[in-house]
Amino acid sequence: MIRHLTIPRGTIELAADLHSPDGTASPRAVVLSTPGSSVKEQIGANYASRLAARGITALVFDPSHQGRSGGEPRDLEDPYRRGEDISYAIDALSTLPGVDPERIGVLGICAGGSYAVHTARTDHRIKAVGTVVPGDMGVSFRGFQPDGPVAALDAMAAARTEENRTGELTRLNWLPDTLADAEAAGLTDLDTTQAITFYRTERGRSEHSTNRRLARGDALLLGYDPFHLVDPLLTQPLQVVLAGRPGNTGSYEAGMRLWKTAPNPVDLMVVEGAGHYEMYDVPEYVDAAADRLAAFYSEHL
Repeated sequence: MIRHLTIPRGTIELAADLHSPDGTASPRAVVLSTPGSSVKEQIGANYASRLAARGITALVFDPSHQGRSGGEPRDLEDPYRRGEDISYAIDALSTLPGVDPERIGVLGICAGGSYAVHTARTDHRIKAVGTVVPGDMGVSFRGFQPDGPVAALDAMAAARTEENRTGELTRLNWLPDTLADAEAAGLTDLDTTQAITFYRTERGRSEHSTNRRLARGDALLLGYDPFHLVDPLLTQPLQVVLAGRPGNTGSYEAGMRLWKTAPNPVDLMVVEGAGHYEMYDVPEYVDAAADRLAAFYSEHL
C-alpha cells in the first residue's frame, strides 16, 4: 500500500510516498535517502516497496528543489539541504499512527548514502543506518575535475559572478541524455552505459527526474565530507551493502571505508556479480539486499 504525503519543510513542502505493510504502518520504520538526480518513484520505490513487503514501514521522498517537492531554484543538489530533508522526513514519520518514534532507521542509496550517514551522525533519532552502494559525494566530485578541485572552484566563482550579472542560472547534465551522446563524448564504460540505460530509457525513466543539476551547487559538493566525524559520532548499528563488481563509481571503495571507520558496524554484504546500477532494479540483486536489510532493521529497530 502506498499513501501520498506532503511533509512540511519550513516554507516549502516535500512530496513523499509512504509504503506500509498491508496498508497499516508498522512500529519499525525507515526513511529512504535516494541517489542524486533520482525521484521517489525510481530506486527509492524499489527498496521501499520491498521493505514494506517484509513488514517495515518505508517513507521515500523527493528532495527539496527536485521532483514534485517545493523549493527554488529548481534542480539544486545541496548536500546539506539533502541531509536536512531526512530530518524533516523523520519529523513527519514519527507522528504517524502506528510508527514508534524510537524505532526509526534510515536507508541511503548511492549519493543518498552520503546524506544518510552525514545526517545520522548528529540526528540520533535515527536508531539504525543502512546503506546500499553508498557513495562519498565529496570524493566523487573532486575526482571529476580534470584540472583539480581548486581550479574548478575558481572557475565556479567566476561563473557565479557572471550568473549574478546576467540573471541566468546554468544547469548541467548528471548524465548524457542518450547512449549516442555518451559515445560521442567517449563515455563508453560499463557503469556509464548502465546508468544511462536505467535513468534515460523506459527501464527507469521518470518524467519528474530532469537529469539536470544547478551548476552553483557543485561548489558545495566539492567541499563536502559526508564521513567527517563518523568515528566517534555514528554510534548507531550500521549495515553496508556493496556491489561485488567495483566499477568506476567509487561506491565500493567508499562503502569499505565507511565500514572500517564507523564505530558500530554490524553487517557487511557484498552482492557478487552485481554492478552499482544493477543494485537499483535487477530483481535478484535488489531482493537479496532487501532480505538482508529487513533482517538488519528487524533486529536493530
